[in-house]
Amino acid sequence: MIIQVKNLEKYYRTDEVQTIALNKLSFEVKEGEFVAIMGPSGCGKSTLLNIVGLLDEVDAGSFVFKGQEVAHYSERQRARLRKHNIGFVFQSFNLIDELTVYENVELPLIYTGVKPSQRRLQVEAVLEKMQITHRRNHFPQQLSGGQQQRVAVARAVVHNPKLILADEPTGNLDSSNGNEVMQLLTELNKAGTTIIMVTHSEHDAQYSHRVIRMLDGHKVTENIMA
Repeated sequence: MIIQVKNLEKYYRTDEVQTIALNKLSFEVKEGEFVAIMGPSGCGKSTLLNIVGLLDEVDAGSFVFKGQEVAHYSERQRARLRKHNIGFVFQSFNLIDELTVYENVELPLIYTGVKPSQRRLQVEAVLEKMQITHRRNHFPQQLSGGQQQRVAVARAVVHNPKLILADEPTGNLDSSNGNEVMQLLTELNKAGTTIIMVTHSEHDAQYSHRVIRMLDGHKVTENIMA
């Protein structure tokens, strides 16, 4: 089991009001699964993804990641675990405009202290796998939306993470490019990478093994996909 969440709670507070983002949420994700999380805007999907991605802390409950209880880890502890185990794919790509395709993909390896010679091997391998080697020296603004998302996926997987978190990965793409990205994620999953994807798209959810539907911060249904 790579993720075990039990009675997870997350609140956002202002001077006058407290909003419950996650309300005693419980679920598990096995290694190698592809899980889609769905629900209306404001139901807690993105909050959950931030917590599972070790970007945010919880207020109550248990969160076990790869056998470690991490619910109350410090930011430094979460960062250390995150950068070696998790890749992120965002709706808005989040590429750095001033860096080339190669440099964007290389960045996670620099953060984790990989030696230059090894970085080159890993970046070149993943660019070839994503079929964007011919764009290695281009900048993000010179690419189509579909190509930018390919670069984002390459950056997410270049350090061979155990888990990929995808937040509306086809949200800014047309149907053709969206299908390509979903096929990429499917291939990565078949190769053994666990994927948790937040989506509004019933079409994209069909690629997953299981769909968790949320409402008002808690799980309301869970369905195995055929």
